[in-house]
Amino acid sequence: MIRLFICFLTLFLFTSRYCESQTIKNLPQDYFVNPLDIDLKLSGTFGELRSNHFHSGLDIKTNQRTGANVHAAASGYVSRIKIERYGYGKALYITHPNGYTTVYAHLKKFAPRIEAYLKKKQYQKESYTIQLYPTDLELRVDQNEIVAYSGNSGGSGGPHLHFEIRDSAARPINPMMMGIEIPDTKRPLVKQIKAYPLNESSTINGKNEAKLLRLIPLKGGKFKVEPFSAYGEIGIGVNTSDQQSAANNQNGTFHIETYFNGSKNFEMTFDRYAFSESRHINQMIDYEHFKKTKSRISRLYIPNESPLSLYEHHINKGVLQLYDAGTTHSYSIQIEDYKKNSVEINMDIKNEAALESIPYIDNDPMTFVDHNSTYNQSYGPYSLMIPKGALYQSEFLDLSQSADTLKVHKDIVPLHKNMIISYDMSSKENDNLKQYYIGRVTSWGAVYHVNTRRKGNILSAATRTMGTYAISKDDTAPTIKPINFKNKQWITKNKTLRLKIADRDTGVDGYRATVNGKFILMEYDYKTGVITHDFSDGVVTDSENELKVIVTDNVGNSTTFEATFYRKS
Repeated sequence: MIRLFICFLTLFLFTSRYCESQTIKNLPQDYFVNPLDIDLKLSGTFGELRSNHFHSGLDIKTNQRTGANVHAAASGYVSRIKIERYGYGKALYITHPNGYTTVYAHLKKFAPRIEAYLKKKQYQKESYTIQLYPTDLELRVDQNEIVAYSGNSGGSGGPHLHFEIRDSAARPINPMMMGIEIPDTKRPLVKQIKAYPLNESSTINGKNEAKLLRLIPLKGGKFKVEPFSAYGEIGIGVNTSDQQSAANNQNGTFHIETYFNGSKNFEMTFDRYAFSESRHINQMIDYEHFKKTKSRISRLYIPNESPLSLYEHHINKGVLQLYDAGTTHSYSIQIEDYKKNSVEINMDIKNEAALESIPYIDNDPMTFVDHNSTYNQSYGPYSLMIPKGALYQSEFLDLSQSADTLKVHKDIVPLHKNMIISYDMSSKENDNLKQYYIGRVTSWGAVYHVNTRRKGNILSAATRTMGTYAISKDDTAPTIKPINFKNKQWITKNKTLRLKIADRDTGVDGYRATVNGKFILMEYDYKTGVITHDFSDGVVTDSENELKVIVTDNVGNSTTFEATFYRKS
């Protein structure tokens, strides 16, 4: 009864978001243990800003090596095993009695009994990529039990362990809040400050243009910003990162809050979010600035219709209302990492007068696209569909067609949903239509395959990247080359069978290998283009063996490689 009364009183006193933050901050601190038996050094933190998503866990360094013992952070059962070429590569999910799930990704391999379970299922499906959901009785594990070995599989940029903790709603939560201890005595870094006029009548230093502001470092983790003037609705952005004690990697920060004339007007905490929110990072950052400079400026105000739960306290969504000409306003930013190392940025903003007339912006060559409506238009043999809600806000876009090329603005405007590009192949119907695809043209002229479907004479591709697209043809089959053996060779001492596969134009779509007509499992590392069979699988048992490998590219061209090898049985 007393507990119920306390919960009721808490709900009454605090707003729902504040109460949720307090609940998160009071998580048990001794339930999960370090998943590695080495000191934790991070190359990535929770909530860190990545391409099209927030980072959902900790990237733990493994000293540039693979094969480190990966331990279960708490007792539970293996609830999911996912093997994919890209993304997390080899990943293991353990569900715990307290309702949380830990995730271990980019693995090299699993502990023997888990590996045996996986291999059996892969051979049954005859596929390397697979997703499994064991029951709570099949693969139980104890805390600190070795469940896997660290690796570099999938989209990893180097050997490390990606470690996550997810709540019962499958939302990733910052592991540092669950007792995973990371030494950190370094202050966050501040690189850039930018001011934004948020409508056509707003100005920065007399112009309706965003402006980078000069940062002046002071002592004790403080900065000031060169004085500037502004009018109307103004937003501020910051480019910041953090470092931990044991490594120099520039990782994400934990908490940012801002004060306008002494009152808090915006707050953002990287504590927990839902995966459905993650792509809204492209709305949170200055996307155009990122695409042009590769640096991310976080907007310290809430864009229209943003659902991000990372935002907390705010007044006017963090937007500064500057309409009192002649006055000077104070604005400060406080940035803090999880260990409460902090920096402070202060600036004075002189409230300038409104422009007597708003400069005319000539958007005549551009097409207005309303983000609240579906845009559907034909351009010669092309058609373009941008669905309602794909744009975060209405935009003037540069849309045009020339011969087999369609220009869809530039990749400086983010899309939240796929636009659909279609092409009528009637003019090429006497050709092999199966070999054509829609590709994105780079600034240097290369064409990159976009997953393309064909229905009759119509090609279509779905993409969330603006830019120039063209019709291209791939009539070149994939290549297959043996690495550690030759035809007619004895390879009894080999532990593996390795081949390199590649496709120049559209990339490898699928592959299949057999020995003496029996399927053999081959792991694929897309970063090196190598497929590998481990003889310890026990499938190859004959002395004389006929190997057959078939590789198919993304338009259906295929190559068959055949060879004979010998092993002592």
